[in-house]
Amino acid sequence: MATHASTEKRLRQNTRLRDRNRQLRSELRSALKSARRAIEAGGASDLGDRLQTTQALIDRMVTKGIIHRNTAARYKSRLTRAAAQASPAA
Repeated sequence: MATHASTEKRLRQNTRLRDRNRQLRSELRSALKSARRAIEAGGASDLGDRLQTTQALIDRMVTKGIIHRNTAARYKSRLTRAAAQASPAA
């Protein structure tokens, strides 16, 4: 266990940050699942807004250091591609 004041403080900070990161990661995963469900359901009216909101959330997670930028690019690419394939050709 920590014996110095600075290590005790760092332990408190790490715990708080870990809990916050878990919460944000969970929020991201929920948003991705919701977007995937919307794509599968094929609701074209809601799909654009949900996709845009999800992509904004993905970008926010990158700036907070929750996910890597290449992971974010992969998520956004896959979502966009799936949405394009699900919507009828215009």
